[in-house]
Amino acid sequence: MTQQIGDTARYAGDLTPQQAWDLLAQEGGAILVDVRSRPEWSFVGVADLSALGKRPILVAWQHWTPGPQGAVMVPNAAFADELAAAAPAKDAITIFLCRSGARSRAAAIAMTALGYARAYNLAGGFEGAHDAARHRGQVDGWKAAGLPWTQD
Repeated sequence: MTQQIGDTARYAGDLTPQQAWDLLAQEGGAILVDVRSRPEWSFVGVADLSALGKRPILVAWQHWTPGPQGAVMVPNAAFADELAAAAPAKDAITIFLCRSGARSRAAAIAMTALGYARAYNLAGGFEGAHDAARHRGQVDGWKAAGLPWTQD
C-alpha cells in the first residue's frame, strides 16, 4: 500500500488496483465504493466483482447539474448518508474508486473524518491518467491492470 506524504492521519492510504482486488478477495467484509457519476457507470463501465461474490457500491461523490455555461459537477450533499445506508460498517475496509483517483481520494479523506477508519483510495482510479494520445484506460487504473469490469 502506498501513502501520500502528509496524509497519514487523513485516510488509510492509496492502493494499486491489484492491491485493492487482493484485499477485496481476502477480506470478506471489504467493499469497493465507486464514487463516479451515473453517466460514468453507464457509459464507461464498472468494476466486476462477481468472481468474489461481491458488487461495487455506487454512490456519486458529485452530480452533474446545469450551469450558466453548461453542466458542472457539484458535491453530493447526501454522500455520507447514502454511503452509510449502503455500507453501515464503518470498521470495514472501504476502498473508494473514481475515474482517476482524485474524487475517490477526497471521499476517503471525508469518510475517514466521519469514522470510516479503514478508508482507502484506489490510486489511478477506474481509467487512470491520459496516455500520449490523451486516452484513458491504458496507462494505469483498474482497466489498465486487466481487472474485470463490465459495461452497459
